[in-house]
Amino acid sequence: RWAKTLQGMEAYCVRSFAEALEVVPYTLAENAGLNPIQIVTQLRQMHAAGEKYAGINVKKGTITNMLEENVVQPMLVTSSAITLATETVRMILKIDDIVPVR
Repeated sequence: RWAKTLQGMEAYCVRSFAEALEVVPYTLAENAGLNPIQIVTQLRQMHAAGEKYAGINVKKGTITNMLEENVVQPMLVTSSAITLATETVRMILKIDDIVPVR
């Protein structure tokens, strides 16, 4: 949704970043033997409906409230992983002269 409020290259970058992050639940569903397209679509719908704690429950093979299932992860772990991955991609793009260095 945020990408729709932006224009030009910024909108494209934000949209691509969001698509890249969507690989995580897709891969989790696929590795759990679930239908990844169905699960990710359902997860996206639940998040759009305001259920921000909805997640993939691989034991039950469905989407459940992760807070109720006591599945939590420290924010520092997630934010560090995303930051490091983003910085890595940014460096690769700079090396390839795809993104101009500011």
